[in-house]
Amino acid sequence: MILNGVLVFAVFIVVLLFLYIAFKFKRDAEKIITYEGKYEIALSKDFAGQSLSIYVNDSLLLNQVMPDSVLHLSVDKFAEESVLMIVDNNTDNTTPFNLNPEGSKVTVKNTQGIISIIEQQ
Repeated sequence: MILNGVLVFAVFIVVLLFLYIAFKFKRDAEKIITYEGKYEIALSKDFAGQSLSIYVNDSLLLNQVMPDSVLHLSVDKFAEESVLMIVDNNTDNTTPFNLNPEGSKVTVKNTQGIISIIEQQ
């Protein structure tokens, strides 16, 4: 009879232990991660009249026909590592560029159909 009471008490303690651990990890998982840094992206006049999509990682920033002036975009860093992707909507050609992990100023140019970037801290 006493052995049954001890067994019930032990099961009760184990259940409480698992509940405590489950709620503790749930609170830790809800913490929001923020990253320091900002990307300043400037698209030169070379893209005037082209239909482009601009992505950082998998987030679409811009999808339009480029104007005749320099276009500036500002993006807060939202991942440890980021990739700038420029997609020509007419040909579906994608040009990826790895971005600096601390944030940077990026100038994107199009020279005779070749897309290049100049990245500054």
